[in-house]
Amino acid sequence: MLDLREQPMRHLTALIVAGIVATLGCGFGVVAVAADDSPPGDTIVEVTGDAANGFEIRHYDGSALYPPTDSEARAECGEYDARVDRVRCRTEVRTWYRDLADLQQALEWAHAG
Repeated sequence: MLDLREQPMRHLTALIVAGIVATLGCGFGVVAVAADDSPPGDTIVEVTGDAANGFEIRHYDGSALYPPTDSEARAECGEYDARVDRVRCRTEVRTWYRDLADLQQALEWAHAG
């Protein structure tokens, strides 16, 4: 006969074991990352330029991205048929370039320190 009082204890034991395994897994992951001093290759290390003239985004692995200028990106937004799509696109462009400028400032500050 099955004792119903043993069921909660089994679930609790399974949860404790799962928690220990998850903690160990995270710990080993942190140790593995800490052992390798270099960041992932796609880590952004430098942002130069501005929205009007265009940004250059450099990565740790040496690759670079050159997003269109602010005016070029907004012009592409004008190609949407629906007004709501044009507004959404312009908002995304404005947010993207604002965030790039913030990232540029943060990287300059981090490199100076």
